[in-house]
Amino acid sequence: MTLTAANVRVPVTGIVAIGPTTAAAPTLTTSPITGFEDLGYVGEDGVTESRSTTTKPIKAWQNAATVRRVVTDGEYTLKFTLIESSKAAIEAYYGATATSAVAEGSIAVVPTSTGGNKSFIVDVVDGSEIKRIYVALGEITERGEIAYKNGEAIGYPITITGYPTETGESATVFSTALKS
Repeated sequence: MTLTAANVRVPVTGIVAIGPTTAAAPTLTTSPITGFEDLGYVGEDGVTESRSTTTKPIKAWQNAATVRRVVTDGEYTLKFTLIESSKAAIEAYYGATATSAVAEGSIAVVPTSTGGNKSFIVDVVDGSEIKRIYVALGEITERGEIAYKNGEAIGYPITITGYPTETGESATVFSTALKS
């Protein structure tokens, strides 16, 4: 195995964007992002990508040996905390559309509202190296607590769950590291 320090990536910057499920899907890391809205600054812990599976053991009669495991459930999630109090970030967090006027706006808080299915793009950038995560069919399924503390940014903790599309994937990852 060859060890190549130049292949070590550090997520220096990036974006998290939300759009309708009808927004144009990216096909490359360099595809223009159209129909999506940037959700602004993400907290210093960044974005956590997670895949989890639940399996069931198949046991043999002989010695009760486990001979195989079958996948019974799987989930794909992205977790992050938005720290920019923009209209897009607040609407994503509350799962509702704000009404706005010149001086201020309001948003109806309905605890059971998820905001429905959306598409999401997460770009992770390290210089000229880019990893783009595209969730064609996702939903904000968890919202953490908002803490209002002196000297700290207001954060909107969000978990996105990616659902399988007709072709089975919950997300597509484009990466310059995968080039031939």
